[in-house]
Amino acid sequence: MSEELNRVPLDARHRASGGHMVGFAGFSMPLHYGSIRDEHEAVRQRCGLFDVSHMGEVLVRGSGALDFLQRLVTNDVAKLEPGRALYTVMCHPDGGIVDDLLVYQDADGYMCVVNAARHDPDLAWMRENLGADVELTDVSAQTALLAVQGPAAPEVVQRLSPGQELGSIRYYHHRPGQVAGSRARISRTGYTGEDGFELYVDAAAADGLWTALLEAGSGAGLVPAGLGARDTLRLEAGFRLYGQDMDEGTDPYSAGLGWVVKPAKGAFNGDRALAERAERSPRVLVGLRLGPREIPRHGHPIFRDGEEVGTVTSGSYGFSVGAGLAMGYVDRASSTPGTELRVQLHADPDRWAAAPVSALPFYKRPGS
Repeated sequence: MSEELNRVPLDARHRASGGHMVGFAGFSMPLHYGSIRDEHEAVRQRCGLFDVSHMGEVLVRGSGALDFLQRLVTNDVAKLEPGRALYTVMCHPDGGIVDDLLVYQDADGYMCVVNAARHDPDLAWMRENLGADVELTDVSAQTALLAVQGPAAPEVVQRLSPGQELGSIRYYHHRPGQVAGSRARISRTGYTGEDGFELYVDAAAADGLWTALLEAGSGAGLVPAGLGARDTLRLEAGFRLYGQDMDEGTDPYSAGLGWVVKPAKGAFNGDRALAERAERSPRVLVGLRLGPREIPRHGHPIFRDGEEVGTVTSGSYGFSVGAGLAMGYVDRASSTPGTELRVQLHADPDRWAAAPVSALPFYKRPGS
């Protein structure tokens, strides 16, 4: 008997709008509403609206909150201040990644945003490492998260936020405010390679906010977009996906995330193991760029001079760059940009695709 999927607050809205619903990270989520390509291109050229309410939100409060987070994650939380956010990972003592997450600081403490598929293991790990004078509150079920992404996104959200100058919210900053009359945490982090905002609101406000955003963005070409476009967009932008591009058997250095490891801040989970592994991981995550008719997929083997040297972890067609794109792990000797590799496409075992190592990201928005 299959496990029953959780439903986001906007589930009925997605179904009524023709969303093609699929299981993802334990939730029923819209993969697309029409064409993944059309939704992808709308975000790149105009504006897209995503429901990512499956993500988990955990409040961290108390006088010991900072010390707790400093031990829990690899990045330096002490550099935050109210109104700022950072990207980080938390690791096991052996350096394996428990999850990647965002940490927001506000006037009352912190909020950690974790991946839906890792919600339960993350909470268990946080509680196992809980220090004195720290209180964890899981507000995931009470929180909806809508992401408005694309060149027109700032204009659309600003229309619904009178009296607030949202342009002053810089990248990886956030502030409390109101959008379409609903109290919201307005954030500017992104997962598509485009500008835009993330709007954290009470779950009960999600339907009204979704409707208001669609109406406000109708003249700007805003469309609802599903997980399919979100995946192709984040791949072009070189963003990793937990469970594919990293997991508990992967360390941050192998995943190209060494920049979020800050040994100088003091002791944290995995610090000793990571000190031994820094810049010496035997396998490395790389980008691969294929031809316009060749689409790599997760699990496809990667070869160099007839020898298997790695595996594709994420692969799809890059609509914005007109080529098949992949990320995958290869041995360090094969990781230099320009190295000529080949991918064996499983759909046709006799078909091989040239896949030179390409610097990440594959796509950068104009002016960024």
